[in-house]
Amino acid sequence: MNLKEAAAREALNHVRDGMTLGLGSGSTTAIFVDLLGKRLAAGQLHHIQGVPTSEGTAAQARRLGIPLTTLSQHPRLDLAVDGADEVDPHLDLIKGLGRAHLREKIIAVHAARFIVIVDESKLVACLGTRGPLPVEILPFEYQAHLAWLNTLGCRAELWSEADGSPARTDNGNFLARCWFKDGISQPAELARALEARPGIIEHGLFLGLTDAVIVAGENGVRTLHRQGENP
Repeated sequence: MNLKEAAAREALNHVRDGMTLGLGSGSTTAIFVDLLGKRLAAGQLHHIQGVPTSEGTAAQARRLGIPLTTLSQHPRLDLAVDGADEVDPHLDLIKGLGRAHLREKIIAVHAARFIVIVDESKLVACLGTRGPLPVEILPFEYQAHLAWLNTLGCRAELWSEADGSPARTDNGNFLARCWFKDGISQPAELARALEARPGIIEHGLFLGLTDAVIVAGENGVRTLHRQGENP
């Protein structure tokens, strides 16, 4: 069993009959969704519904026979399970290298509990040290948004496909990737600046949202809990 599968299997222990789940995006969460579908098919879980965070996750869930619903029908989810690109000691995250962080954040804030599943390589002392921060931007005048992002102490560039065309999210927006040489020293301050700027649709900083992180490593699986969260 690889580390991603070990984390996904542990997350399944939090799923109970009758739950409505937020289904995240990315390679680790895809394993969780696959295992969830198998348990439903085997009759080991019943009356589960999911709200997907991307078109890819929605298609996967349909293939596996996982019933889907919407936030308008179920505005309070019992549990959301998703991956992360980076996790810091406060359980704050960088997400979005799978291009779905806007929908992922919407699902996370509607969940009674938000559990993140990762392998131990995703743990960092400071956010922004392992990879770039994804930022979803409006296509209109995107060059101006990129120029502004480059004033924030980072190197920002448009995320492009292999053919040179701009990468797009499921929402039809462009993406920027922002590299911080020494990491993000003040993530809350950066988040506020991004949220206040017209043309910046959403960013990949997930601050104060995580209830628990399931970490799979060579020495086994452990669960990190946010301070004040009951195990």
